[in-house]
Amino acid sequence: MVNYLLKHRLQWGKPDTISILPSALRETDERAYAEQQASEDTESPAPSYFTRDVPSKYISIIQNDWPYSATVDPSIAARIAQDGIWGFTGLTSPPPSPSMLPSCLPALSEWGITADKMIVSPKGTVEEETLVQKAGFEVNEFVKNRWNPDQWETAWFVNPPRLQSIPDLAHIHVFAKRKDTGSS
Repeated sequence: MVNYLLKHRLQWGKPDTISILPSALRETDERAYAEQQASEDTESPAPSYFTRDVPSKYISIIQNDWPYSATVDPSIAARIAQDGIWGFTGLTSPPPSPSMLPSCLPALSEWGITADKMIVSPKGTVEEETLVQKAGFEVNEFVKNRWNPDQWETAWFVNPPRLQSIPDLAHIHVFAKRKDTGSS
């Protein structure tokens, strides 16, 4: 799987033209990648770690168009497709902050989602938390540069090792949704 991703699917330094999902950014990506490729020094060494200005040849931004290995009960498949897990909480407003999760759990208990089964990672040491903040700052700045906050709503995360579907390939997940401009 990792070899397929590295050699074929990720298309390092190029816009995603393989995805079966259409991208609102395809034309913009193609122009931006072409401009950046022309201006980058092809002899520069790979950076030791990710920064907000990492050269595009070391980046692959692709849409997640493959399914995960999660079996959905056929009786709720249509509802999951329509509303996601949030649809089963009984609430119609957008999801609240993570601190509100305990108030939502009773609605999810019939699917086995309970507070006692949740894995909550302990806080890191001061040094670990500082490193996480520093790395997160670089990722956040990259995301803001890539998806202009005036035009896009974004959220990003890195899975902890126990949840990584591809642990041998460091990556972040970004959700990006174009903002409603209010003009029709």
